[in-house]
Amino acid sequence: MPYDFNKVINRRGTGSMKWDVPERELPMWVADMDFKTAPEIMEAMRRKTNLGIYGYSVVPEDWYEAYIRWWERRHGFTMEKEWLIFCTGVVPAISSMVRKLTTAGENILVLTPVYNIFFNSIMNNGRNVLESRLRYDGSGYEINFEDLEEKLSDPQTSMMLLCNPHNPVGKIWDRETLRNIGELCVKHHVIVISDEIHCDLTEPGYDYVPFASVSRECRENSITCLAPTKAFNLAGLQTAAVAVPDPYLRHKVSRGLNTDEVAEPNVFAADAAVSAFTHGEAWLEELRSYLWENRTYAEEYIGREIPSIMPVPAHATYLLWMECKDVIGSSVEFSRFLRKHSGLYVSDGNEYRNGEGFLRMNLACPRTVLEDGLLRLKETIPVYEQWMASQC
Repeated sequence: MPYDFNKVINRRGTGSMKWDVPERELPMWVADMDFKTAPEIMEAMRRKTNLGIYGYSVVPEDWYEAYIRWWERRHGFTMEKEWLIFCTGVVPAISSMVRKLTTAGENILVLTPVYNIFFNSIMNNGRNVLESRLRYDGSGYEINFEDLEEKLSDPQTSMMLLCNPHNPVGKIWDRETLRNIGELCVKHHVIVISDEIHCDLTEPGYDYVPFASVSRECRENSITCLAPTKAFNLAGLQTAAVAVPDPYLRHKVSRGLNTDEVAEPNVFAADAAVSAFTHGEAWLEELRSYLWENRTYAEEYIGREIPSIMPVPAHATYLLWMECKDVIGSSVEFSRFLRKHSGLYVSDGNEYRNGEGFLRMNLACPRTVLEDGLLRLKETIPVYEQWMASQC
């Protein structure tokens, strides 16, 4: 392996949001990898740093070309330059589009459990979260299309936020499912924003389907959020894009992003994206293999050592969604006890709504760190169950 994903890097005291925790704690919550990014990206950043002048930046031509070539080569989807607009992040873009394309008091639909920051983008802007709860059958999640259509048909529902692939459950939506979503949204005049930030983090041998690639209806009634930040661990560089095929929607989105001052790159943002999509492919392939070795290790360890927890099968993201309903008490209580007793910091499923009885664990770390986290989980469960029994 030319890239060393086993190396443990000490991030404490570096201003890391993830690692700004007490010394004994092991943070495995936020979707932030504990690996250095691709060497080619680091070299591009060094060149920019060594220039010594950090003035205002523009979006260069090769930024557009990098996005277009990457999606065409890896995902079979051809975008046009005019569709692409730079933005400082997927979340700022979503919040901006919520403000620009909907009005206060309208409903924005989400499939829960889902990325919890979606709720902030909706509620902080005076819109209503409308949930269509995914159905869990004990081994995976599916959409309840009757419920979905009923809620899309509400005249107050004007937008749907789609997570593709789906965080936190790791689901890759298939082409037929996306087509059905697209047809229902067109039928009921609901705009789709598809967050595809996890799209390059799929299991080797699996690929995701870009929502806009499914049909003309899907393409013309959607906005896609894209970024190299999850796949290449670049979130702090604030670099992303939105692809908006429809010219009318594109004008409104562009005006919103510019009004909100999130459409201009910092001095590193464009270079990082270009380097990732132009030179980072070999690193990404090694990363994907390592992440799936981590997932396999975690699933096998839990199956062997922690029978009261059930990992949900997934083909995307580096996030392990775990059913903990056989553990006494609620997942809120369990996650708090886990952090206080063992120092293991994972996410409670309730943060994502429709997630009671589940935990989310970040697997994007060196194997020894993962082993530590799983051991803490195993050793805490009997202590927690004993404590819960004593409360009765």
